[in-house]
Amino acid sequence: MLIDQIKLQTYLKVLILLSNNERYQTMKRRELFSSLASSFKEKKEEVKESVIRPPYYLNEADFHKSCIDCDDKKCATVCEEQIIIIQDDGTPKIDFAKGGCTYCDECAIACEKNVLKKENLQNINATFSIDLLKCLSWNQTMCFSCKDPCLDDAINFLGMFRPEIDKNKCTGCGFCLNICPTDAISFKIQKNKEEM
Repeated sequence: MLIDQIKLQTYLKVLILLSNNERYQTMKRRELFSSLASSFKEKKEEVKESVIRPPYYLNEADFHKSCIDCDDKKCATVCEEQIIIIQDDGTPKIDFAKGGCTYCDECAIACEKNVLKKENLQNINATFSIDLLKCLSWNQTMCFSCKDPCLDDAINFLGMFRPEIDKNKCTGCGFCLNICPTDAISFKIQKNKEEM
């Protein structure tokens, strides 16, 4: 975002300099801003959306090679929490809006293309955090809604009012995410270790 602002400021400075030059005075403002807008659009298209995948894979590229040819999409249908959804490109992703992952292995067992395998089990590729300004407990209101569903006991309270996520215990299951009454818990998608 900062780079885009600097780029825009630079273009505006160039515009001012060129406006003093008779040769470039014929350029219309609409043409200038159209060219600026097109450079920003190109940059946005380069950014690929990151998604959270089921926790049984090694390489992101395998989803695009094999899952698109899978007709049954059994990984999504066998998910007991119904959090695996199939995207438009035919690949599975986790949607925490419905719940969290129990690491039941069912999606890996059902995967006929061997993209998901039980032996590749890892933590979900997301890091969770608590927004202290939104969190009820951090604002002196007793609330344990995030701690109660945490299967890994990864949310610790310092006293009665200060929850923290223990990064060493958190598996990224996501059960705390949609249960928070103020949406104070968020996540950031991480790259798979094999892809780094």
